[in-house]
Formats: sequence, C-alpha cells, structure tokens
Amino acid sequence: MRDIDITLKIKRYDPEAKKTWVQDYSLKAGRILRFTDLFRRINNELDPTLAWNSSCEHAQCGTCAVQVNGKPLLACELLVENAVAQFGTPVFKIEPITVAPVVRDLIVDLEQAYDRVHKAKPYIIDGAKKPAAQDEIQILPRDLERYVEATRCINCFCCATACISSQRGFIGPNAVMASIIRLMDPREQAKEERLDLLYSEEGIYRCHTSKACSFVCPKEIDVAHFIALAKEGKFNI
Repeated sequence: MRDIDITLKIKRYDPEAKKTWVQDYSLKAGRILRFTDLFRRINNELDPTLAWNSSCEHAQCGTCAVQVNGKPLLACELLVENAVAQFGTPVFKIEPITVAPVVRDLIVDLEQAYDRVHKAKPYIIDGAKKPAAQDEIQILPRDLERYVEATRCINCFCCATACISSQRGFIGPNAVMASIIRLMDPREQAKEERLDLLYSEEGIYRCHTSKACSFVCPKEIDVAHFIALAKEGKFNI
C-alpha cells in the first residue's frame, strides 16, 4: 500500500504575538493514517510548536474537531485515503472550528463554546415521580430507539460551525438539541421553561433550515429533522 504525498495548509495563531498565518507541511502519509496521526507526526518530526486538541481519538469526545477544506469534522475519524477521495485533492486546508475564540492554532476556547449548551440546560430540570406501582418510568422500545438517536450528540460543535445561523444570534443546533432531547424525555416536567428558550429571540426560528447540521454531524444525527419537529411543536416520543 503506497504512501500518498499530501500537503496540510494549517492556519496558525500565536496569541502572544497576536499573529495569524498559514503554514504548509508536506508529508508522505500512509493511507489509513488519521489526521490526528498526521498532526502528531508534525509535532514529532517537523514542528513541535503546532497546537491541536484531542482526547479519546475514538470519535466520542469531539475535542479534535477542525475544519478540513471548509468542512467541520473530527480529525480522529478522517483517514488520509478517504480525505483524498472525498475532497479530490491531496492538499488540505486545516482551520479551527468557529464557535469560540481561538486559543492557539487549532485549539478554541471550548468553555465559551459550551456556554450556549449550558444555557439550554442539558439536564432534567424537574423530574417526574415514578408511578407508585413501578420502579422506573417505562418507555416503549420503538420510542426509545428514536429517543436514543437524539441523544448521540457528543457536542463536537461541527454542526454549530457549519450552521449559517450560528453567528446571527442563534443559540446553535447542538444547544437546541440538548433542550429538545429533554422535551422528548417523559421524565421532564419543566416543559414551559424549555419552550421559553426554544421560542426565544435566539431560539429555533433563527434556524434557516440549511440542513448543514445534519450533513456534517459525525454521529449521523438528523439534527435538522429534530429542529423541524420542534418548529411544529412535536415533542412527544
């Protein structure tokens, strides 16, 4: 299996000098290397100063999200051969996601990004009491499947980066999903509080229905579908 000659054009940022530039790195890369592997090779062989983020590298934490040729995705999921096939080029422009200020190079301030999610209160505010004769609140299997689909979000912020409304007062697709999930949850009693957020000035009617959120979601959640249901007031599972 022959290596591929690739070029990564990485957007750099030095906070001390307040300087931004694009730096090219040329590599002979194995076809099944992930982009996180490429970043690590750059650190080890070419430039130890390149800053990037990752944690689990199993597509479960979302911390390695970057933009590759304009598309937000998880660097730990993207293989070299798949990237060349998908984008039709061995040259890749790598940029940080746009949901928060850049800290350095490809690292953004995720605490600020999470401010929107925290605003959506991604937890049960007022939990229902269990029926006296039951040990748990039960959900039919066919309904649970749809509910679980909605909860696969890992808050990688790929959808919020791709969303054309995120920079225009919209709380963001993943933050909206966090509230929609709880509205679908039969245990949640604080429905009115959640509806106040969804229909607020930064809520779902800021969404332009571009469906970019669904297109880039690495967990293949049809985010636009759930937002459309919310616009129609359909929250029951």
